[in-house]
Amino acid sequence: MRILFIGDVMGNSGQNMIEEYLPKLKRKFHPQATIVNAENATRGRGINEKVYKKILSLGADVITMGNHVWDNPEINEFIGSAKKMVRPANLPAGKVPGVGYTIMQINQQKLAVINMQGRVFMTPSDDPFAVATNLVEKLKKETDFIFVDFHAETTSEKQAFAWFFDGQISAVVGTHTHVQTNDARVLPQGTAFLADVGMTGPYDGIIGMRRENVIERFLNQMPTRFEVDESGRQTLSGCLIDLTDDGTAKKIQTIQINADHPFED
Repeated sequence: MRILFIGDVMGNSGQNMIEEYLPKLKRKFHPQATIVNAENATRGRGINEKVYKKILSLGADVITMGNHVWDNPEINEFIGSAKKMVRPANLPAGKVPGVGYTIMQINQQKLAVINMQGRVFMTPSDDPFAVATNLVEKLKKETDFIFVDFHAETTSEKQAFAWFFDGQISAVVGTHTHVQTNDARVLPQGTAFLADVGMTGPYDGIIGMRRENVIERFLNQMPTRFEVDESGRQTLSGCLIDLTDDGTAKKIQTIQINADHPFED
């Protein structure tokens, strides 16, 4: 099984890159599952139903979220029926709408996609290790193919999570920091790991925001309104994961498309 995962879609710039390159990536790599993190897709904060449907129509099979899941209030109007969207599974059980995982049918196989949120320097959530342990035990009765988008701030928490579940989860790929890391690897027991897949959106901003606003905040330490940089060049970040028939990973490779890394057919 081959999985294509695209990192945090940021604003209109990110949507533009998905529209232009996701079909091309699917034609080039022929993934059986395409997963897109879209928690920043509408103006950098959350997602609405129009954009949710647009990203699915462009080729995404599942959309994952993160700590910005509730930033756009429009999500409350459709998340209950958004069967192809997963929000962090370790939000308070039974108290929030939406689902924390979904299962895709891929020919004769099934792929479970889980969204999990870290706790270090993040908004409060339940223990991701404990919640994921219970989920994996449940899902293993149905499939050995399990993908986790671990939305977290620190590399150490993401590494700890991947090592803890090495051999139990097919792939643990981090999101949230918007900067692709250079640590793609397959752990000894067969779990593919990447601390952060990176961002799809503005290439010349600062983690997607207009750099002038961010620099002003650092210089003056005064409250500054951050806005998505929609005026400059754009980038796409992702990764490709190959799984064996027993659900373990055999390869993970990163993808970048931008002015310095042009797409090649």
